[in-house]
Amino acid sequence: MRDTVTSLISSYDTTGRYLDRDAMDSLQSYFTTGVNRVKVAAMISANAAEISREAGKQLFEAVPELIRPGGNAYTTRRYAACLRDMDYYLRYSSYALVAGNNDVLMERVLQGLRETYNSLGVPIGPTVQGIQLMKAKVKEMAADAGISDTSFIDQPFDFIAGEVSEVSV
Repeated sequence: MRDTVTSLISSYDTTGRYLDRDAMDSLQSYFTTGVNRVKVAAMISANAAEISREAGKQLFEAVPELIRPGGNAYTTRRYAACLRDMDYYLRYSSYALVAGNNDVLMERVLQGLRETYNSLGVPIGPTVQGIQLMKAKVKEMAADAGISDTSFIDQPFDFIAGEVSEVSV
């Protein structure tokens, strides 16, 4: 797994360049938000079950046909699998938040996921909606904890949603 620093240095090393102003600004931004990234990851870790459960509840209220007979989350097994997947997205998003880099998402979660979901008939729209609901909950918790700029939280959640859906979110 790469972090922002490793990825940036590797990129400049590969092209044989010195770090320029853009690189320094990127590093400064990463380090400036570092404490908040760790705080948010700790919040996610301490509240993961609540975050995924609440997002699932909101999702099933918004799209009730998912839990009706014939729906993709109908039956206890499928419902649990849906919440399990949401928990995976949340956990790996916390890793990407700390790293400031989405490589871990591609390596551990997203490679082949869209194709798997399509072959299993898992609806992509509600999946993306669930990811966005979790993002909103995490941002709300961060704001409640006094983190004024929560924009860095968007990155991993939007990346997952975009990769799963092939649509710019």
